[in-house]
Amino acid sequence: MPTMPVGGLIARAVDDAADVIVRNAKIYTGDSSRPHAGALAIRDGRVTVVGDDAEVAPFMGPATTVVDALGRRVVPGLNDAHLHVIRGGLNYVLELRWDGVTSLRQGLAMLREQAARTPKGQWVRVVGGWSAEQFAERRLPTPAELNAAAPDTPVFVLHLYQSAIMNRAALQAVGYTKDTPDPKGGQIVRGRNGEPNGMLLAAPSALILYSTLAKAPLLEGEDKKTSTRHFLRELNRFGLTSAIDAAGGFQNFPDNYGTVTELARDGQLSLRIAYHLFPQTPGQELDDLRRWIEMVRPEDGDEWLRLNGAGENLTWAAADFENFAEPRPELSGDYETEFEKAVRLLMEHGWGFRLHATYDETIRRDLAVFEKLAAEGLFPAGNRWLFDHAETVSRDSLDRIAALGGAMSVQNRMSFQGEVFTRRYGPGAAAEAPPVRAMLERGLTVGAGTDATRVSSYNPWVALHWLISGRTLGGLAIRPPQNRVDRETALAMYTRAGAALTGEEDVKGILRPGFFGDLAVLSDDYFTVPEQDIPHIESLLTVVGGRIVHAAAEYEGLDEELPPISPTWSPVAHFGGYQTSPRTGLPGVRQAELLGEAVAESEQHRQWRARRGLAPETASTPFDPCFVL
Repeated sequence: MPTMPVGGLIARAVDDAADVIVRNAKIYTGDSSRPHAGALAIRDGRVTVVGDDAEVAPFMGPATTVVDALGRRVVPGLNDAHLHVIRGGLNYVLELRWDGVTSLRQGLAMLREQAARTPKGQWVRVVGGWSAEQFAERRLPTPAELNAAAPDTPVFVLHLYQSAIMNRAALQAVGYTKDTPDPKGGQIVRGRNGEPNGMLLAAPSALILYSTLAKAPLLEGEDKKTSTRHFLRELNRFGLTSAIDAAGGFQNFPDNYGTVTELARDGQLSLRIAYHLFPQTPGQELDDLRRWIEMVRPEDGDEWLRLNGAGENLTWAAADFENFAEPRPELSGDYETEFEKAVRLLMEHGWGFRLHATYDETIRRDLAVFEKLAAEGLFPAGNRWLFDHAETVSRDSLDRIAALGGAMSVQNRMSFQGEVFTRRYGPGAAAEAPPVRAMLERGLTVGAGTDATRVSSYNPWVALHWLISGRTLGGLAIRPPQNRVDRETALAMYTRAGAALTGEEDVKGILRPGFFGDLAVLSDDYFTVPEQDIPHIESLLTVVGGRIVHAAAEYEGLDEELPPISPTWSPVAHFGGYQTSPRTGLPGVRQAELLGEAVAESEQHRQWRARRGLAPETASTPFDPCFVL
């Protein structure tokens, strides 16, 4: 691209010219040996130089793209350590996103508008990324409101792990009637006439919600690729350059992995993905694992798409549920038998795993299995393994995890469910859900993520805000200072720790020569922006492996071109993804604090002037006739 000779950067015909140079920046590298820099260069996908403008100048060639950061903050590319990116990509353009929407009134207006353009046979679906606590109204939509907004178009609105709201057209589309039995672990709420009223409740299993959603139409062919590419671009918008896909229900291997595999083959991924494999059928888990062990091996793939192991479930019977509106589920008393067989099989074949576990009661039982295998010399056998979620994990369990060489992956599920958790278990338990600082104090690797997209939003800055502030979307402070982390630690959890969970800590997570050229130029300085504004940060320019995959504001048009969104009636084509909301004003207490600071500073200035004879020794009282009695 044409470049002005600014600051000594003049194009030279050099053999080792950089592909991309970022200059005039405030770079936080994450590298303890050189944490700060002003410029860097990338060649062949890797960082080659980290320094200042003068140090990168010799590597500017005629074809080098020079990015002037204009003094903005640059950070290593973010890495979501628990994101359902493959499933999310296959459905992205079909979903109306309420992420960031500040009122139910606005959400219903979006829904009404989308229903009007949705063709017959298709649904309007709102799937995750929001909580009633983020709305000014602090409530869910009602079935009556969905019926009024969309009388004829099926509407399905998923709320966390707790419930779904459907209109009459959706109930008809899935065939729910007064004769439909309640599924195990779920409830179809019925009116006085016995007919379903549109509410589905997870009691406590969310399978009723997900199995109902699975009845909606799916994308086919090239539309799946287009949807996935636009979802990855949406993640790039927030500075994400990597993610660990945690698999999950209704994500079959190899069928549902075909789209990302084809995109990787064609060089069209804009996000690095390490994926897991999750047995889908209860009673068939061991057969699935044996079959996969014959097909693939962990770390098969390349820097863009690679297998990272099994999970986040190994056997269905060992999985607890995270619906905090319901009591903790009691798992079967003998699930360890099949669970041990699964873990033993993985260890014998060099497979690591991640394990969904919400409650300490589950974690203790799982650890007993691991300790039994460790006594036989079979665990962990050099394999990476970790617990996910762990909202109520105890200190004793953390000690046992550390002794077995495990790691942790935490998500900001409490941003969305903090209020309901607090109502059930009390503020004391909520203050430790999960005990992030206790994990870090034991030297555990703790990756951070979102668990998007069916519950949490995929916006990483919402998760970072939760780690730092301890606040929910509704503003409730549930985690005290002793269980929060500072901004540098939170960023490390979102960069270096995620790389360690996939065994890539020697090539990813920091900006150092030889490491991947993955970075984000931020809209605001993450380290200095007011705490309440952290969720509003976006990336203005995201680079993955030296490729500019997202560009906005001054950099608009520098990123790679995407095909148009298809189908044309897609909610994303009209509303986009995450809805950027206006920044809130300062809280009243903080306003008063700042006013007091300003008054004190003014008095210091007056005293300085008085000492130099530029002002009276005593402050004069301003005359205001309103105060003359």
